[in-house]
Amino acid sequence: MRLGIQIGYSGQGFADAVDEVAECEEAGAELVVVPEAYSFDAVSQLGFLAARTRRMGLASGVMQLYTRTPTLTAMTAAGVDYVSGGRFALGLGASGPQVIEGFHGVRYDAPIARTREVVEICRRVWRRETLVFEGDHYRVPLPGEFGKPLKLINRPVRPRIPVLLAAMGPRNVALAAEIAEGWQALFFDPRAAGRVFGDALADGFARRDPSLGPLDVSVPVPFALAEATPALLSAHRASLALYLGGMGARGRNFSNDLIKRYGYAREASLIQELFLSGRKAEAAAAVPDDLVAATSLVGRPDEVRRRIDELAAAGVTTLLVSPLAATRAERVKDVAALRALIG
Repeated sequence: MRLGIQIGYSGQGFADAVDEVAECEEAGAELVVVPEAYSFDAVSQLGFLAARTRRMGLASGVMQLYTRTPTLTAMTAAGVDYVSGGRFALGLGASGPQVIEGFHGVRYDAPIARTREVVEICRRVWRRETLVFEGDHYRVPLPGEFGKPLKLINRPVRPRIPVLLAAMGPRNVALAAEIAEGWQALFFDPRAAGRVFGDALADGFARRDPSLGPLDVSVPVPFALAEATPALLSAHRASLALYLGGMGARGRNFSNDLIKRYGYAREASLIQELFLSGRKAEAAAAVPDDLVAATSLVGRPDEVRRRIDELAAAGVTTLLVSPLAATRAERVKDVAALRALIG
């Protein structure tokens, strides 16, 4: 199992965060992931991290496919791969209608079909094909006087950059299993994984090209080698309430839908109602304790080791941790200890 670090998107203390990532690399972390959401873009931060790290992989978590043209997505991925010496993986996702339509002013439509076409266009660009693509949603070049087919000027470091698709719903998870090198999960509960994701993964694997290799399943978790006190897990509880309650409208919230499939239908509806009515503290208090525990990695070393085994048995191959200890020295020490526990 790989060990990665996930940077937050608050934008606070980035220089210190990068220094810490560099120390975590020396402590055994093999990957750093930078999210985007509607924060600062991930790419500028990844370029900085490429210069400050030596061996660890870099990934976006995730770049939103609606906000860049497919060819710009391909060019950007090839650029980060270039400045990092071939260490980049393209974490790509559709995000959700609230962010895409509300912040970017772009229509959120056909996410599954668009994802498939964007991935295909990216791979053609990385192979330096003269790009001619006619899909249901993207057409390159446009017809007319100026629509001359082109290919990427530069020769990419690699002709195939790994694609990691962010997915929650069954159709998206099946697509990741079919066409991507990796699947970026969120709020992954290993106890329910087989029941909730098993059919979708099997559906995608049935159409998977063997040349893609095994599917890398990456899971972000808050992490600490410490007693799982309410205070230590309060930020994670608040994050769950935000995503279940506020990251989407009523009837169109992918995180809320996921938790319902886990078996928390009543709780998910209550959390959303409380959050959208402005009662955020009550929404956080309504998040079930066992869901908070199941989607985090906090406890004594023997407890964490048991949880690692549960995650591995559920198919997880990459842990993306957000260390919770109070000081940088403690967080880096915890990362080194986790690397030893993983083996």
